Amino acid sequence: MATTLEVQKRETKPHSNITSIRNAGRIPGVIYGYKAENVPVSVDSLTFIKAVRDNGRNSVFSVSVDGAKLNVLLHDYQIDPLKGDIEHIDLLAVNMSEEVEANVTINLVGESKGVKLSGVLQQVLYEITVSATPDKLPEVVEIDITDLDIGDAITVTDIPKNGDYEVITEGEEVIAAVSAPRTADEPETTSSAVTEPEALHGSDETPNK
Repeated sequence: MATTLEVQKRETKPHSNITSIRNAGRIPGVIYGYKAENVPVSVDSLTFIKAVRDNGRNSVFSVSVDGAKLNVLLHDYQIDPLKGDIEHIDLLAVNMSEEVEANVTINLVGESKGVKLSGVLQQVLYEITVSATPDKLPEVVEIDITDLDIGDAITVTDIPKNGDYEVITEGEEVIAAVSAPRTADEPETTSSAVTEPEALHGSDETPNK
């Protein structure tokens, strides 16, 4: 069952309305998609963040606009690069019986055989795109790297088939690999994941208003 999310319709002019909405602790957004055409809305910031943390980034939320019930997904969001606050959200109205595409986080699980031999694990891909009906979209895809030896790599093709969703990302894309141990003369390199803002994760901090 979809979690209810309270939204309010908002005026789009003048521009100062956006500032006042944010100052009031609300996030401006828009609903579009199935049976909805660019409906400007706003949602309470704390309520929205809690709903995403509790239910997941790809969860279906039920909203009411002008008396009409819609099922929506968090399709996109914009972040203030300085404050880290969510500045705007796009809510995609969906037909629960039709497949949609969504990005899903990859989690590596297990300890690689190659790492036990002092190999270096490098994760290259942190998200994949999947297609599924809205109620079947996963929050994460776990990949077991236990058998990954030095010189081995796991690609998207190696992800086990799942009856709930189809992987859309190109199969030859490398997810992770284990390279040989570094020598003393080799510089250490690090890779960084592209992550969602802290606001959408389980932090105890209250977002800035």
